[in-house]
Amino acid sequence: MIRHARVLPVLVLAPLLLTACGSEKAGDAGPSGPASAPAAAPGTGELASRAQAMGVAPELVYVTEAPGFTLAQQSVGVLGDEGFSATWVDGGTNALLRLAVDRGTITVGTCPEQPVGDIPGEHTTCERDGKAWYRTGAGRHEYALPEEGHVVRVSAEQDAVPRDVLRAAALAAHRPDAAETDRLLPSAEPAPATPVERGDLPPFGDGAPDNHVDVGG
Repeated sequence: MIRHARVLPVLVLAPLLLTACGSEKAGDAGPSGPASAPAAAPGTGELASRAQAMGVAPELVYVTEAPGFTLAQQSVGVLGDEGFSATWVDGGTNALLRLAVDRGTITVGTCPEQPVGDIPGEHTTCERDGKAWYRTGAGRHEYALPEEGHVVRVSAEQDAVPRDVLRAAALAAHRPDAAETDRLLPSAEPAPATPVERGDLPPFGDGAPDNHVDVGG
């Protein structure tokens, strides 16, 4: 017995062919197509423009965090020629954590010569703690982390912030991402000028001041 091959209707077959061709092209565009450009680091461009507008070297901008502490926005600024500094405040105790980043290095030989908290003439003690230095002097203590070409420091009053909190904040210091940059650094764009309203300008005419003098002077 001869069996006749079943032929799909053209209306059914056409979409299947189109789908197959589309899938093949989509697959070909992957490995054989041009490689996609790598995504830019989050916030890199914005960080650079905002930092440079402040006079800070972009690579010296860091951010940190500690439980109970929030950034004091007005404290963000330039340290020295192009360094960076910012302060975090504990809302409950008013204790301060200061982050400071500047060019330079710190070694076993130079550590005692560098005062804690930028207070010259005070005795400084140094203790190695992992890759960081724990330093005390003038009633303050500090963790200093040497990086490539610069040093990240987090300091506080000794009787206000425990050492373990200071250490955790120092180890948490990192380069900010896009969202952190937006919260940390002021905009590079100047704020629009707010027009000053004068109370002596009449609401009619050419807006000239009303210098009318009544009868009798």
